[in-house]
Amino acid sequence: MVNPILWLVLTVIDIYFWIILATVIMSWLVAFGIINGSNPYVRQIGYALKRLTEPLLGPIRRFLPDLGGLDISPIVLLLGLQFLKYLIVYYSMGM
Repeated sequence: MVNPILWLVLTVIDIYFWIILATVIMSWLVAFGIINGSNPYVRQIGYALKRLTEPLLGPIRRFLPDLGGLDISPIVLLLGLQFLKYLIVYYSMGM
């Protein structure tokens, strides 16, 4: 039987993982001109995704070196979330 609080924490981590992935994909689509960034709906979705991800991506960007136009902070955050998830599962199984 899975602890309900543990299940909730792991589900929140999974949802946040997909939100970060959606942010990255949407930024690529806007950058390559596949979707119009001036469309009000696209702008609202982009704004919401940025507000959800920026609290964790901002501090990571401050510690990473400047790589020109390449932002690897989402990759670092996704790896960190996966590490946290596996750490939680590992220590919850030991109890």
